[in-house]
Formats: sequence, C-alpha cells, structure tokens
Amino acid sequence: KVLGKALSLIRFPLMTIEEFAAGPAQSGILVDREVVSLFLHFTVNPKPRVEFIDRPRCCLRGKECSINRFQQVESRWGYSGTSDRIRFSVNKRIFVVGFGLYGSIHGPTDYQVNIQIIHTDSNTVLGQNDTGFSCDGSASTFRVMFKEPVEVLPNVNYTACATLKGPDSHYGTKGLRKVTHESPTTGAKTCFTFCYAAGNNNGTSVEDGQIPEVIFYT
Repeated sequence: KVLGKALSLIRFPLMTIEEFAAGPAQSGILVDREVVSLFLHFTVNPKPRVEFIDRPRCCLRGKECSINRFQQVESRWGYSGTSDRIRFSVNKRIFVVGFGLYGSIHGPTDYQVNIQIIHTDSNTVLGQNDTGFSCDGSASTFRVMFKEPVEVLPNVNYTACATLKGPDSHYGTKGLRKVTHESPTTGAKTCFTFCYAAGNNNGTSVEDGQIPEVIFYT
C-alpha cells in the first residue's frame, strides 16, 4: 500500500530467475498473478508483457541518440537460425544501449531475439541479451535493448549481431558505409563506419539487411 504505483517501477524483469525466485517471489509483495507472469517472462519466448519496467536504468548522462544506416525499407527477409551481423567502428567513445530491428511483414508478431556486441579481433562477447520484441507489422524499427550499456572505444572493430526467430521481416536497402550523428545542442559529431562481416551473416551487409539502427549515448 505504501509503494502504491511505485511498485511497477521496480525492474523485476531485469533480475535473473534465481534472484527473483529467492527474493521477491517469496516476499509477499506481489500477488500470485504477478509472480506467475514474471516467471513466464523469465522462461518462455515470446515473452508475455509484464507490468514492470524491463528497460535498464541508464547510468549515462546526456540524451539517447540513434543512427540508421539504411535509406530505404523493403520486404522480405527470412530467418533460419543464422545471425545477422554487421561490423562497425566509431570515431569516439560511446555506450551502445541497444539496436533498432525490423519486424514482420505479416502484421503484429512477436519475435524471439538474441543481440550481441562482439569485439571483432578477439571474438569476445562484450554484451548480449536473450529477449523478445513485439512489432505491429509496420516498416518501423523496434527497440531491443542490452541489459547494461556496452562501452565502444574509438577506431576499434566491433560486430553487431542479432539472431531472430520469427516470420519474414522488412529489411533495409541503400545502406551507407559512413553515418554521422550530429548533436543538436553541441554540434559534436559521432561518425560510424560500417563494413561487411564475413562468414555466417544471414545475408546482412553494408548495402542491405537487418540491424538498421544503433542506439547509444556519447
């Protein structure tokens, strides 16, 4: 009663299932229906909607920025278990918090997705999230976020990776090799350079494919 509406601001979905089971699930603070919905959120895909925030609290100052590497959207792009991948580097240090991904061409749909940022040279996974997203059938992009911001250093090669399970989606074309984001307040420029990720990439390249947007803080 004291918490009131503040209860829904607690980020239960960002806990591990073990943390949730050992603490909040047994605390009596949640009703049975909420406990069940959160356990389903942890264990099934597509994830059911829960009435608690699942977006990480950002420990970064400043405004969220995003860039889109495509100039046009087409359909259709298929998924067979292979990851869509694109390599990128940036001219200054940033923190990547998520990607914008394309959704279904067949109307409202849920996707299961794993997103990763990999340090290309060492093949080290710097950040990842197993999650899902709901799309409305439009050619828009849909936000898929990491659990914590991923630090990206200047002039280092990284691989953005997304493994989707779901129906055929929209995809981007007329891709740009270089994309610059200019801050509307300071005029500071963040320059992204994209290049082909060789190997299994589900067909994604600089010119066309998935992973249209990078969401970041400077």
